[in-house]
Amino acid sequence: MKRITEDVLASIEFSVSYQHNGIQHTDSYYGNRVNLWRDMLPPQIQEDLHGKQAGDQVVLEAKPGTLVAPRDERSVYKFHQRQITPFSPQAEPIRPRFGRFYPLGILNRVANVYPNNMNPFRCVSANGHGIKADANHPLTEKAIKFKATIRDVREKFEEHGGTSIDWAETTLSGPGMQTRVDGSPTHFFVDHPFRRPDESPDNQFYVQPRLVHHIDDTAIDIISRLYGRLVQPESTVLDLMSSWVSHLPEDLLLKSVTGLGMNQAELQANKRLSDFCVHDLNGNPRMPFDDNAFDAAICTVSVEYLVHPFDVFEEINRVLKPGGAFIVTFSNRWFPPKAINIWSELHEFERMGLVLEFFLKSGHYKNLHTYSMRGLPRPKDDKYASQILFADPVYAVWGYTQAS
Repeated sequence: MKRITEDVLASIEFSVSYQHNGIQHTDSYYGNRVNLWRDMLPPQIQEDLHGKQAGDQVVLEAKPGTLVAPRDERSVYKFHQRQITPFSPQAEPIRPRFGRFYPLGILNRVANVYPNNMNPFRCVSANGHGIKADANHPLTEKAIKFKATIRDVREKFEEHGGTSIDWAETTLSGPGMQTRVDGSPTHFFVDHPFRRPDESPDNQFYVQPRLVHHIDDTAIDIISRLYGRLVQPESTVLDLMSSWVSHLPEDLLLKSVTGLGMNQAELQANKRLSDFCVHDLNGNPRMPFDDNAFDAAICTVSVEYLVHPFDVFEEINRVLKPGGAFIVTFSNRWFPPKAINIWSELHEFERMGLVLEFFLKSGHYKNLHTYSMRGLPRPKDDKYASQILFADPVYAVWGYTQAS
């Protein structure tokens, strides 16, 4: 079996894990063409990878300020609302909200900030005295576990030159944006966040069956394996906002799977379901199930359509048994007319923070986790393979109901 040297290429799954306010976060990035001769890695990781082969793993326990730049007070800015430039002359004014992220380039007449700068800053205060923005990395003061898992090692047939990739920086671009500031709730729920471009009744929009996959096969596989790890065998499962597939692994033996969705034809086509009901959660968040009816609940690429998410998360707590898992997964694709306004306004990693707030606001869930997976190659037989290099990213948030 081939081992890693400077004369090979490797596929390596990089991941960073960290804790914040008692919540466990793991964010992964798949490096498909890691070149140790040219690319950049933390020195200890680079050294430890030499001689390793597929299946091996190396880990770095990084102290605060090592994998990401130490905190720099020069990256903290104070300004006023009048110094914010909208994205276009026709766009609504941008009013930074506490805990949210925005590109630095919207700031006007701020020292050392230039137009078109897409680096994010976080609003850490906004009041009558002005706005305070922090452009330091959100994990700059966190201890981070950086892990490299070797998936494949192969010959480097030729060297093309080109730019090098800093794999730690790439992996850490986005992680941390799902966390709160100092434990305080992020202000997602202002400016009509749950309105939608299309406010017509949902049963009209979903009357036509859509027997298509909404994410690519690689993303489906990631979600399926996640459900296989978190849902226990012989469980009773609620597939929330279900469709013609449930994304549960085929070899996971379950007592029952109940689908709740909007289209009867789609639900009837779902061979994984033991039972189903057609129900519009946006019309009536109350679910037609008894208390403590399920061991686990899943919601796949649909949470962005909920206009009453707090009520729905309360209901999931009601219908789950104590200690039951609720797992929410999503990607960066959706039906724009029916997604809530706040969803399209957020960075992809902020969306995990939004879903976390749904869990946290209910107060019924414990052992909360977030997970992301990016960078995997797009399936070669995917219809977008010639246009899009990477598979659809996967984001997940889950927790467990409190024991009574």
